[in-house]
Amino acid sequence: AVEALDALGVEYVQVGFPIAGEQTAAVCAGVDVDAKLTGIARSVPKDIDAAVDAGVDVIDVFAPTSERQRTKLLGKSADELQSLVGETVERANETGLEVHFTAMDGFRTDVDVLARLFESVDATYLTIADTVGSKTPFEVSTFLDELPTTPSRLGVHFHDDLGVATANALTAVNYGVEKVDVSVGGIGERAGNVPLEEFVASAVMSDELTAPAIDFTNLVPRANDVLEALDETVPSEKSILGTDVFSHESGLHTAAMLDDPTTFEPFDPTTYGGERRLYFGPQSGTGAVRRLLELAERDVTDGRIESLLSMLHQLDEPVPKDEAVELAREL
Repeated sequence: AVEALDALGVEYVQVGFPIAGEQTAAVCAGVDVDAKLTGIARSVPKDIDAAVDAGVDVIDVFAPTSERQRTKLLGKSADELQSLVGETVERANETGLEVHFTAMDGFRTDVDVLARLFESVDATYLTIADTVGSKTPFEVSTFLDELPTTPSRLGVHFHDDLGVATANALTAVNYGVEKVDVSVGGIGERAGNVPLEEFVASAVMSDELTAPAIDFTNLVPRANDVLEALDETVPSEKSILGTDVFSHESGLHTAAMLDDPTTFEPFDPTTYGGERRLYFGPQSGTGAVRRLLELAERDVTDGRIESLLSMLHQLDEPVPKDEAVELAREL
């Protein structure tokens, strides 16, 4: 999975929680990639030591920053948390590794409290997490507008509980945020996180955003490599990656797309290494049959149209374009 993401040109790959076991160290030892391998660490000295021992390139220190999580999980005041995070990040910086900081439940943290905390933290990126997935693009935009931290220092981490994680990420990037936590297929806790493929395709399609500096022409095959390595699947209707997303059978759709695919597609799936599939069968109509006969280099006559329609409507299941053309060629 790490190699597939590296092949895309992803800058960072989070490979685990070093203090939790040997898996992170095994991954770090087993791959040779250009991407920087990141390990997460609580604001605890032993977590920093474990990250160093695991061989990661980046230590991503995290701590709960909202009043609710800070008091319930740590029992600390905002000032106490700031001191704790400052000491931990300083220790992490002393290792010589790149250091990031993630504010758990950051989007439910008082803006002034978070601003003071960020001002005191010496980290390459300061990530704001929507840990419970409760924000929409409107709240994200307002929050970032009120936060005085320089946007280029910020990262974001969204959960998809409301189904708007990708929209939230795009909103943040439009504001100037430069790091977005993503996962292939949106795989993650609860409803998942920002799907890598959705974010990349949306950014590439947008007239307002700069496309991520990755090899998006191989986005679909490399994403599928990751899913296979993790023994994960996505629904057939999943945007970008689903097998049905660029499959068309409706008579109206296929007839139009044989002439101009953009009629019913937002983009050419080959742009991202995907594939278009046109199917013909019981739902095919006269328009589609005419085009099939033309592709088969057969004269389009009423008799051939009727015969091919009859053949297609008697099929138990639709057939792909190449097979449909062969049927037309037999007439």
